[in-house]
Amino acid sequence: MSHKPTHRREIRLFHRLALQFEKQPGLASVLCLLLVCVLTFSFCAPSFFSLTNFLTILRQNAAAFISATSMTLVITTGGIDLSVGAVAAFSGITMAGLATFWHVPPVFALGGALLAGTAAGTANGLLVTRVGMAPFIVTLASMSVFRGLSLLTAQGYSLPLPEGASLLEWPGRGWLGPVPVPAIILLLCVVAGSVTLHRTRFGRYVTGIGSNEEGVRRTGVNVRRVCLVVYALSGLAAALSGILMTGRLGSASSNIGVGFELDVIAAVVLGGTSLTGGYGSVIGSALGILTLACLKNGLILAHVSPFLTQIFTGLITIGAIWINMSLKGRDFFGIRKSSHGI
Repeated sequence: MSHKPTHRREIRLFHRLALQFEKQPGLASVLCLLLVCVLTFSFCAPSFFSLTNFLTILRQNAAAFISATSMTLVITTGGIDLSVGAVAAFSGITMAGLATFWHVPPVFALGGALLAGTAAGTANGLLVTRVGMAPFIVTLASMSVFRGLSLLTAQGYSLPLPEGASLLEWPGRGWLGPVPVPAIILLLCVVAGSVTLHRTRFGRYVTGIGSNEEGVRRTGVNVRRVCLVVYALSGLAAALSGILMTGRLGSASSNIGVGFELDVIAAVVLGGTSLTGGYGSVIGSALGILTLACLKNGLILAHVSPFLTQIFTGLITIGAIWINMSLKGRDFFGIRKSSHGI
């Protein structure tokens, strides 16, 4: 008799977990995929499963985590931002140019880079919200513009950060005790993004715009302003990503972030965010980035050709989307039928 309450609690726990699995199939599938990657590469490459390698993965992919957080907000509204890689490069060039050529103090050089990225994102947002242009076209064009500005400013070369300006390298190379600074920054950004999307009124507006823009507008919400802020945040996150990449490399390059936006979008979709808008998960996007990062890192440690990475990334993204579509609405465990009896 004493075992019955415990048994019922276990059943309730199982039902709750199963319901979450059915409500968030994207999150469940990316978790399973991440677990498969970790187990596989831990067996194939013993050095993969170590704290040192895990911190290396976080440090090398911190920029992607940050941009994936803001990209989740953009895609949840039903938009997209293809310019994040170019804006990251432009922000890094801006920071290095201010510090090297204009001899601006490091703090103001960092501020200038963040301001440049935010301005770029705001410009995208104004074209989308005020002019009414399609986000895909706007950000595709701005990707070309900001990549060209980076090439023009640096004349195709890399701009080394000035000696003695360790503050500019610290976000990408620094350590706080045993933890790399990029890992701390990405964690703060992911937590802030998740709270913003799921726990604030602004986040509810973002989700509502993606699912029923006209309905949100009729409730009195300034839809244009919300979308403008979302694109400005995307530019700010891209600038921060550029600062981290530039600091890690010790120089700003106009070629930083080439293809960066594709990896970010793939990870966001892999994490369960709907490309048509109306639903997004920052945690899912972070797990998507972590999964792709583990895949790339594991292939290298397993001595597999790095050229296979892009093939695997594309195939996994397609497979994950197919799985997410297949899982939606399914009652796998008979939970909905039997939940009334618990």
